[in-house]
Parts: sequence; C-alpha cells; structure tokens
Amino acid sequence: MSSLATIRANVRIDLQDEDPASERWADATLDRHIQRALLEYSQVSPLEAKTTMATQADSRDVDVSTLTPRVRIVAAEYPTGEYPPAYVPISAWGDTITLDLTGAPSGTPNVNVYWHKAHEINGAATFPESHDDIIATGAAAYAALEWASFASNRLNVGGDDAWGRYMEFASVRLSAFREQLRRLPAARHVSGSRLYRPVDVRFTSQATDPGPV
Repeated sequence: MSSLATIRANVRIDLQDEDPASERWADATLDRHIQRALLEYSQVSPLEAKTTMATQADSRDVDVSTLTPRVRIVAAEYPTGEYPPAYVPISAWGDTITLDLTGAPSGTPNVNVYWHKAHEINGAATFPESHDDIIATGAAAYAALEWASFASNRLNVGGDDAWGRYMEFASVRLSAFREQLRRLPAARHVSGSRLYRPVDVRFTSQATDPGPV
C-alpha cells in the first residue's frame, strides 16, 4: 500500500541519497516536495467526491468552505433524490456557490455537491499504488531543483559543476513528470456523462402549410 515513507524512500533512490549517515535532504524537506508533486497530480487526476449539504435559509447560496482540500467544484444536484438526477447550473465565488434557480429554495433543503478533492498521503494514500512512481518522479525533480538553486553560488564538494548536474537532473525529471501527468486518463479524456440537462434546440413549425410540393 502507498505511504509517505514508501514514496520518500523511492525519492531518495532517485536522488542517490540513501545513506542515513550523510543524507543531503531531510525527511521534512522531501515530504514538502512530495506534497508539491501530489498537489500538481491532484490538479490533473483529483479524487472525486460527493457531499450532501444544506442550503442557507431561503437563499440560492451554499457555503462550501468545509469542502477541503478542494481543487474545484464540479456540479450541484437540486432537488436531491430524483431520477434521473436533477443538476442545476452554478456559479462559484470564494467559498460560496450559487444555484442558478429562478426562485430561492424554500427553507433549507439539501443539495448534493460534486467536487474534486486533492489527494492525501497522511496515513493511507488516496491515489492508486501504481501512481507512486509518478509522485516520486515529481518530488525528486523539485528536490533537485531546490538543491541546484541553493548550490549555484556556493563551494561544492562535488565540484563546481555539481549544481549544473542537479539542474539537468531536475529538468529531465520534471519533463518526465509532466509527461506522465499528461498521459493520465483524466488529462486526456473528457467524461462522456452529462451533468446538466441539455436544452432542446429543435424547433417545431407553428404552420400547417406543408409548403410547395
């Protein structure tokens, strides 16, 4: 099963930083780079979530501040419990979404909010174990980039071009990371499902004259 420790160990292998007696990167530093890569991964392949929330009294507004860590709001279902589901257009501003309804709901009925959530890796990971290497690749790239920036104007025991080697490593790994993200299904395909009822654009004639024959 994916874990922060497992991915961190993979990042150290990529960076050739496996000797505990002379680690170049502290665990906390690598964890920060892992979280950065995970957030970028989440922008492309987020965790899909559905949360039932109450509307504000006699208002079209719904407070979504509790939906965290949030990437984006996708859709809102109102009223709930219908089949097929009734989705309504929404607008979002800050931590509030507004249901595009002619009249405000009476009382505080429920609304189902569909949203994309950032993946987490505290304890059990929320992304597939097969994607561990994607996260590790991005984290190693960011770690090397940080070290190259830090070492560029300092004396290096590895030679004056050590920072350049790290910069080259970071560039190659970052390109590979972005390519892996591009190949993820969520990045390549648009879902075929329809969240909003389409407008019927067919027009019927009001005339009974069939026209010339």
